[in-house]
Amino acid sequence: MKRVLILESNEAFAAELSDCFSQAGHVVCGVSGDGTEGLALLEKGAPDLVVVSLLLTGVDGFTVMERARKEGVKADFIVLGNFADDKIIGRAIALGARYYLMKPVSAQVVEERAAELWSEEGVPARERLERRRAGSLDERISNIFISIGIPPNIKGYTYLREGIKMAVADQRVMGNVTKGLYPVIGEKYGTTASKVERAIRHAIEVAWNRGRVDAVNAIFGARVYIGTEKPTNSEFIALVADKLILENMV
Repeated sequence: MKRVLILESNEAFAAELSDCFSQAGHVVCGVSGDGTEGLALLEKGAPDLVVVSLLLTGVDGFTVMERARKEGVKADFIVLGNFADDKIIGRAIALGARYYLMKPVSAQVVEERAAELWSEEGVPARERLERRRAGSLDERISNIFISIGIPPNIKGYTYLREGIKMAVADQRVMGNVTKGLYPVIGEKYGTTASKVERAIRHAIEVAWNRGRVDAVNAIFGARVYIGTEKPTNSEFIALVADKLILENMV
């Protein structure tokens, strides 16, 4: 059983988080959407975990983390943010965030990430690092998808993420996606290679139809695409995989 402090300005979501952690058997030692009040709760409640949104009234989430760090607070932090910006994510991690989760995110996912942190207690450092790398890769891919407008409720989202993870693990798979990637994903999810290909293509088309080309170019750090031009499935998977490899995500 752990003590959890929730600092979230959206009252409805804060209540969902509180219920989720309580149902999982933990003690919610405080809930607030105000950063100044959150600092007081942090001192008073002695939490093991702080779930903190960057957007708070009073003082923001960064300020809460900065002051907690100065005062030597030992709690873990899971940060909830609205932006898939490398500088923002980097700052959160530098201040001690164990996870940076992009909104919208479900309360259940937040609780699951917390459970992953606690499951590492007593695990050798090398194994903890390997687990964290795998989790970080999933989160970074999800953040990229959210920023360019690929919704998580379509099948292509899952298939595309799986394809990118395969390409990160072994870039040779990109040599023949028709025979080396689609069938493997199809077998894993109980579907056909052709349906995997169509679902991935649809996911990419959804992003382009939402007019997120500028977001795509921002992610890759160059003007990769213009206007209605869009990448093929293999081009998109290769671009994202290359970016993640260059960022030393694995």
